[in-house]
Amino acid sequence: MTPRSKHDDRQAVNIWARPEMNVIFRAEIMPDRTREERTYRIETVLANARVTLHDFPGEYRETAFEGVNFLREKVLRDQKS
Repeated sequence: MTPRSKHDDRQAVNIWARPEMNVIFRAEIMPDRTREERTYRIETVLANARVTLHDFPGEYRETAFEGVNFLREKVLRDQKS
């Protein structure tokens, strides 16, 4: 039997958000609004993996937002060059 490390005892956490990161509500949640109007900045990431937003009340799960594409801004910058 092999000894288990402290790391093995920790539950794996899916970190999908960070404070100050931009997120975009799915169009189904905010119909008739542009992408820019659906974009908000994360204020805090809570222990239950929900987030609170700057200037928008409530707590939200990852499923309320469009998928996060970390390379989106880079691709847009490269296309403008």
